[in-house]
Amino acid sequence: MDENILKKIKALPPLDDTVLKIQRICVDKNSSLSDLVQVVESDPMLTANILKSSNSPLYGFSREIKNIAHAVSLFGMATVRGFALSSAIKQNIKINLEPYNINNNIFLDISTLQSMFMFKWYSKVDKSLLDILQPASFMMEVGKIIIAHELIERRKDQAFQEDLLKVTSLDALDALEKEYVGFSNEEITAKIFEQWNLESELVEAIQYSRTPDKAPEHIKVCARALHVVQTAVNIFAQLSDASIQNALVLLDEYRLQKEPFLETYEQFIQ
Repeated sequence: MDENILKKIKALPPLDDTVLKIQRICVDKNSSLSDLVQVVESDPMLTANILKSSNSPLYGFSREIKNIAHAVSLFGMATVRGFALSSAIKQNIKINLEPYNINNNIFLDISTLQSMFMFKWYSKVDKSLLDILQPASFMMEVGKIIIAHELIERRKDQAFQEDLLKVTSLDALDALEKEYVGFSNEEITAKIFEQWNLESELVEAIQYSRTPDKAPEHIKVCARALHVVQTAVNIFAQLSDASIQNALVLLDEYRLQKEPFLETYEQFIQ
């Protein structure tokens, strides 16, 4: 991997105290939701972010969420952890996604939609896997931030933008990223997770999310779920007819039930 990129990753600030406390609570089987509420409430910015997101119509909660205790009880630890990690990214990494022909708000909306879809889908499939899938789905596009920064620094951003207009598939995008900077979004995201000492399951789920069948057996199910969600929601299309059809093809390939996925899709388009 390019040494300049590795230096940028190693230069990232460590996770702040709030996120570290949330990390410890989420991996401690003896911790409680009240422990998590107490930590989140100590961070006004994170509190505001979670309350704003919890009242988004995409989550479909039946009434307004007015306090963190209620939001945490609805979301659970894994989703709150995802919110915290996403907040850390926004605070620690300068975001400029112009090389990808999208603005920062669209990029953040895509990441949020990916995580929301995963939450609704896997709540119907296997809630226990959300411990990995929720933070991973919040963060699986983070590598693009580093790639975009590198393209701008090398003055290759305009050429990348022009070539990106010719790209319509995620596989072709992976190839384009590697052509320009030597690695894909997933590779750099996994390196960021390693830098922040996140658990190996989370690192591997991201690392193999584009090639799930190459993943270690214990992580394949998570990598496949991430692959499906990224296929349905990405920078080219967000829950379009074509992207949903492509996701359904993957569900067949991975022998996953279509009904929970389609139920979730219907909830989002209503």
